[in-house]
Formats: sequence, structure tokens, C-alpha cells
Amino acid sequence: MPTLPTLLAFTAASVLLVVVPGPSVLFVVGRAIAHGRGVAVLSVLGNALGGLVLVLAVALGVGALVTAFAPLFTAVKLVGAAYLVYLGIQTIRHRRATADALDGSAAGPLPRTRSLWDGFVVGLTNPKTLVFFVAALPQFADPSLGPVAPQIALFGALFLLTAVVSDTCYGLLAGTVRGWFAARPRRMEVTGTVSGALMIGVGAQFALTGRRT
Repeated sequence: MPTLPTLLAFTAASVLLVVVPGPSVLFVVGRAIAHGRGVAVLSVLGNALGGLVLVLAVALGVGALVTAFAPLFTAVKLVGAAYLVYLGIQTIRHRRATADALDGSAAGPLPRTRSLWDGFVVGLTNPKTLVFFVAALPQFADPSLGPVAPQIALFGALFLLTAVVSDTCYGLLAGTVRGWFAARPRRMEVTGTVSGALMIGVGAQFALTGRRT
């Protein structure tokens, strides 16, 4: 079990990292603006579940193998990038339906399972998260205190908990701003385009993260 000072130091570092908007925050904000706060919160939870898989992979040593094997690492990040670009294109394509939903002439927000799944895929394939976990989590583990794997899992869980709180706040704030667009649903067509472009941009950021020469 890590010491209390180590846990506090790691938590403080996590807060500093997660409050700065990154790919996950931009993804959640885009979902909040396009589909509302409910979808944003589910996206955050799905993202955390995907991140949890990465934490377990790092704890078991799989994460280090992925980052060390360039073709596999590239494949993971490109899958994540392609999925985000796909979500962005879909958001732009269906921007009119989103606008119609606000005035009651079309279906409502995304299904819960779809929202969770999208967040899960983004969290699982986030190359920045994987690289951070592989580089940082083992540094806080102390072999003299017992097995390293449970310590890494604990640190990863703390990081994800911090991220869930922070990303949820971003999502709720963005969802609240969306209410302004609800006053005139046609504004959502423009918002859908912006949200889709935002996700495409995050996909591009995924693709360029951790490029190897």
C-alpha cells in the first residue's frame, strides 16, 4: 500500500493534469454540445472504463509492450483516431436531426449504451493516456511496500476518479451552454458542425500523438 504522502502527491499531480483540457475533455465537450448533458456524463463514464482497461494493462505489463512495439502502438492510436473522425462526420451529417430533436420533431439524444460505448472506445484507444500511464504510474510504485501491480492499479484508479470529476464538470458546463441554442433549435445545425469538427480535430490529435521517427 503506497504511503499517504505519495498518494497525496500523485493526486495533486493528477488534478493538475486533468483540469487542462485534452483530447478526452474536447470529446466530452463536443458530445455535450451536440447531444446534451446526459450523453456527456455517459461519455465520461465510458471514457473512464476504457481508461481502466489501460490501467490494468499497465499493471500487468501489457501497456509497456504495446508502447514498445511500434506497429501495435500505431495501430491502436489510428483505430482511435479513425473512430473519432467517424463520430465527427456522423455528428455533422446528422446536425439537422439534432436541431429537429430540440423542437420535438425528431428522436432525442443518443441511446445510453451507444454513449457509453463511444466513450469507452475513445478512452481505450487514447494514446496520450496510454503513454502517460506507462511512463508515470510505475514511477510512483514502491517495490519495498509490496507487489507493484496493485499499487499501479490504485494510482490509475485515483487518476481516473479525478478525471471523471473534472470531465463531468466540463460536460455539464458545455451542456448548460447548449441550452442557449435550444431557444432556437436551428442554431444547433451550426453547433453540430462545430462539434463534429471538434471531434475530427481530436481524432487528428490522436493520430499525431506519439509519432515515431
